[in-house]
Amino acid sequence: MQKIVILGAGESGVGAAMLAKQRGYDVFVSDGGMISEIHKSELIKEQISFEENGHTLNKILDANEVIKSPGIPEKTNIIQKIRSKNISIISEIEFSYRYIGSSKVIAITGSNGKTTTTALTYHIINHAEKSCAMVGNIGYSFARQLATNPKDIYVLEISSFQLDDIKSFRPNVAVLTNITEDHLDRYDYNFENYIASKFRIIENQNDDDLFIYNMDDAVTMKSIKKYPIKSTQVPITMSKELPQGAYLTNAMMHLKWKNEEMQMSVEDFAIKGKHNQYNSMAASMAATALDIRKEKIREALQTFQSLEHRMESVATIKGVEFVNDSKATNVNSTWFALESMTKPVILILGGVDKGNDYNLLKELVMEKVKAIVCLGTDNQKIHEAFGDIIPLIVEASSAEEAVTSSFHFANKGEVVLLSPACASFDLFKNYEDRGTQFRQAVRNL
Repeated sequence: MQKIVILGAGESGVGAAMLAKQRGYDVFVSDGGMISEIHKSELIKEQISFEENGHTLNKILDANEVIKSPGIPEKTNIIQKIRSKNISIISEIEFSYRYIGSSKVIAITGSNGKTTTTALTYHIINHAEKSCAMVGNIGYSFARQLATNPKDIYVLEISSFQLDDIKSFRPNVAVLTNITEDHLDRYDYNFENYIASKFRIIENQNDDDLFIYNMDDAVTMKSIKKYPIKSTQVPITMSKELPQGAYLTNAMMHLKWKNEEMQMSVEDFAIKGKHNQYNSMAASMAATALDIRKEKIREALQTFQSLEHRMESVATIKGVEFVNDSKATNVNSTWFALESMTKPVILILGGVDKGNDYNLLKELVMEKVKAIVCLGTDNQKIHEAFGDIIPLIVEASSAEEAVTSSFHFANKGEVVLLSPACASFDLFKNYEDRGTQFRQAVRNL
């Protein structure tokens, strides 16, 4: 019996363990930290061996293959020891892909917009009453879905960390929303390494597959020539008409595919903002590639609800609007959030810095922000970046303190925007916890 060791007992690790057990492997799960009670009870119920708060090296090095949690960096001691024994290390995405049978996969990556694009693509396909699931970084893990409720179509949000450990993973439709500097701490602070990771989404595709990408993204267009692309290229753009693909002219979206064309006014899109026009084009194109009828695409674009923790309007109190954009964990996401603001902003910023260049935000901050509330344990870079242009910068050590301070600074007709541009792990469990605590603090006002 083949032995599989799974490092990390989060959603992807437990999902992989369930699928591996179902497929007849000898499974052992090892987590260097505490395993949550929910995941622990699942492992016990499935009779899967596990350990927490450390790794038993000889058990791990006895594996035929190791499935690595995307949160574990390559340079950690345990990974280096596994590599030294030439044991195969793969991601949960790679492992799951082996068991999809004849199902189709739409995989979506990018520095910004991938969650919205994934949710919107799923919404369109689900609205067309197809058998589909939304998996990966959003919803259940790919492996758990396969083990418990397999579908004909998987719409998969995929990170660079998951792509780092693929071998044969080959999506029928790959979507690359854009590439901006993010997670550079995991890529030796070398942007080219991060770009190469993103482009791995297409490395196993062939001419039966599609690659949807943003022609208006300078980094993508500069890099696209460096990577061999065997799949059919399908661009999206706002800068010109295309013979095939999706483009925007005069506030009309055009979808052109296989001698058919669909047009739709952007005024009819349920989600607003320029960045969401790109997300809508990418999602519509991905659905079109799976032969979803244009009437269904049109209806779905009109009925889509924005996501939790992504530009989520929480409440308006005494004329002050509170917006939860906790999922903005990099500078570019915060740029998009600020770009869409039409009222003066009190900006809640900060957390775990991933090598951020705040200069990208300076122009928008000067134009739209009247005060900054720093929500994090180390805010020196924020003070250095904006201290000379924003007279009011204060510290907060909890969501409640950040909300109270922001409300104090805000006047009627202004917006308090939580859009941190940073990871959340200094003060919160994750970005969801940060957004949930923000929402609760607003409701407590």
